[in-house]
Amino acid sequence: MHIPQEILEFGRLGLVFFHLLACCVAIGLVLKSDFTLVRSLLKPDAAADRAHMGEMDALQATVTRALAALWATGAAIVALDAVTTGGWQYFANPKIQAKIVMVSLLTLNGMVLHNLVLPSMKRVGSILNLSFSQTVLATFAGTVSGVSWLYAALLGVGRPLSWKYSLVELMAAYPALVAGGFLSMMALIALCKLRPATATAASLALEPVARLSACVDPRHRRSSANGAKARGRPRRLLADRPGGRA
Repeated sequence: MHIPQEILEFGRLGLVFFHLLACCVAIGLVLKSDFTLVRSLLKPDAAADRAHMGEMDALQATVTRALAALWATGAAIVALDAVTTGGWQYFANPKIQAKIVMVSLLTLNGMVLHNLVLPSMKRVGSILNLSFSQTVLATFAGTVSGVSWLYAALLGVGRPLSWKYSLVELMAAYPALVAGGFLSMMALIALCKLRPATATAASLALEPVARLSACVDPRHRRSSANGAKARGRPRRLLADRPGGRA
């Protein structure tokens, strides 16, 4: 059956449009969630943390739908291009291989987030309340999610990358970005966990100094002397009265 070339072109254009739309929706939601998390670490707010945790179910459902749409439209685009341009030889393109790798990583990482990370964070209310191993897993999975979505978007719009670089070359920056994001977030979380303890220790260390300064303050001595005079005055008044006893 012969399909006119115009129909194939417009059909592919529609698939690419919905493919990019699903990617944009997912990236926007993931970045919004990441920025909210960083802001809550820099400016702790229990009410904001509870609100963020309450939004996680809706965010997760939307990102899951966007990922499913990405798989469906991407598979349709790849199948259409393979049929019209060169069969299985189409899959030899390293950029296509890199995109498949990225979407597969997103799918596996999404399962980790859904089954392990999000339930733990909902129980404790904040990433600062997780154990060390849970914090490492949550931070790594979150970093992989953010970097993978952005990397997939870059590969999607990087038409000049086709057939020019090997799969290893195309993926060379990915581990460095994940490692940099992971280490940065772990450092930020560690600083935020130390902040309350540091503030408490500083207040305890300054308390004896405050007491000492209050004792040696001339105003404090004057107020103490005035208080002593006030307490001694009724006894003198009683002694000055006729028949009074000292």
